[in-house]
Amino acid sequence: MTSGSEWWRSAVIYQIYPRSFADGSGDGMGDLPGITSHLDDLRDLGVDAIWLSPFFTSPQKDAGYDVSDYCDVDPLFGTLADFDDMLAAAHERGIRVIVDLVPNHSSDQHIWFQEALAATPGSPARSRYLFRDGKGEHGELPPNNWESVFGGDAWTRVIEPDGTPGQWYLHIFDESQPDFDWSNEQVREEFRRILRFWLDRGVDGFRIDVAHGLIKKDGLPDHFADPEGGSMGGDEADVPFWGQEGVHDVYRDWNALVSEYDGDRALCGEAWLPTLEKTALWVRPDELHQTFNFIYLETEWDAAALRAVIDESLRAFGSVGAPSTWVLSNHDVVRHASRLALTAVNPQGHGIGPNSPGQPIPEVGLRRARAASALMLALPGSAYLYQGEELGLPEVIDIPDEARQDPTWFRTEGERYGRDGCRVPLPWTADAPSYGFSPTGSSWLPQPAEWAEHARDIEAADEASTLSLYKTLLETRRVHDLGAGTLEWIPTSDGTLSFRNGAITVVANLGTEPVALPGGRVAAASSPVDGGVLPVDATAWLIGSPEVCGD
Repeated sequence: MTSGSEWWRSAVIYQIYPRSFADGSGDGMGDLPGITSHLDDLRDLGVDAIWLSPFFTSPQKDAGYDVSDYCDVDPLFGTLADFDDMLAAAHERGIRVIVDLVPNHSSDQHIWFQEALAATPGSPARSRYLFRDGKGEHGELPPNNWESVFGGDAWTRVIEPDGTPGQWYLHIFDESQPDFDWSNEQVREEFRRILRFWLDRGVDGFRIDVAHGLIKKDGLPDHFADPEGGSMGGDEADVPFWGQEGVHDVYRDWNALVSEYDGDRALCGEAWLPTLEKTALWVRPDELHQTFNFIYLETEWDAAALRAVIDESLRAFGSVGAPSTWVLSNHDVVRHASRLALTAVNPQGHGIGPNSPGQPIPEVGLRRARAASALMLALPGSAYLYQGEELGLPEVIDIPDEARQDPTWFRTEGERYGRDGCRVPLPWTADAPSYGFSPTGSSWLPQPAEWAEHARDIEAADEASTLSLYKTLLETRRVHDLGAGTLEWIPTSDGTLSFRNGAITVVANLGTEPVALPGGRVAAASSPVDGGVLPVDATAWLIGSPEVCGD
């Protein structure tokens, strides 16, 4: 394959959150056999690849993002043999597989951290992590003022082997997730080994968790965070634990490693950065291949704002020879079927619950979500879908307090609801226990009653469903190769967007009044189009319109 035609440049990649996708064992927790059993559904949907959130051995303090063994499968999800079976079954269906890698931190149960706790200050075992002496007369104060993404201090003090209070270790997330020290060559070599372990098994790439967080600023200086800012650093220009220059050397090293393997193995980074200009630096030709476009994800439902971010995305990523990687939802953000109908600010990671201001209006959220997805899937580049968005699933708001499991909820003592609302297990069959998620009816998070109307079997039989819309969009995108296309804007009135990508003309109405379509056959529409008029909060794809054919 020639450079510039790699599969990941135009792929539609479907994120699977394994514990919430499908439960094959009946214990209420999704697993690898459950994924394998539904690969035909994903093939029929029309995706090119799947990305699996972590399934590695873990105490599950943060839903698997606290890894204790990077080269084995947690028994909750199955075995290595189950993974190999799933991988082979996906490849048989032409579906590539990307696995999640968590290099910023490990679990506190990882053998390395246990060795560090048993070792003395300054020992080689401690140098793999960020241990520091505390401040104050007796070291009783944290080394600096950093706060955890999940709330509270980012430092925890340990009890030394002799029983006395000792050093502190850094955890940008939960205290059960100590940060690695990436200035240590042993850490770098260990992750080369981990990459090769999974590449040798045949995976097609890696999604890299907290890709912008590995390197911390020299001296670990204090940082005074914006109290209204998001949790992952995307809205602050200079954070000493996000986006440091030294991270780029890590990914140059990884790029060289994956290039030794056939099949255009891909590296996609979760990097929350304040500008698209900075984000594009992560996908220069010798670094990562993709990075999520979170600035696009966070853009409000406004025609001018969306056009500006689309233009800047295509310019910034194009300037380094990379595709833009579009995304609207994932396991860390409020689902866009609810987020687009919020009337109050919801900082990233805080989540929404029954007492949150600006509660979404469900019908408005679904209408906008369908329109936003239709707009996104027509853009050139790669697109990521989050499991359940093809069913139009909203955020689950009314989760009982006692059922919540996100560390954010506990570390903020209920001040922030966290991310459980976007992680509720999927509905497959309307009249089955747990809507077909588990053969026993068990479910690790409670599913709301309205899940029945979103069940896949109901939507598969309805030509007007969100599932049917997604299937049409993905098939049309594939037939017309929109992912590898070129965007050309068409002048429109305020409140609307229109562009041409190959044979497809796209019109999106984000205004307050219906608009007349220019003509041509409607190939797909997020809302019914009657009499050639596109309603508010709707997107249509047209073939053979005057703008295309010159009629």
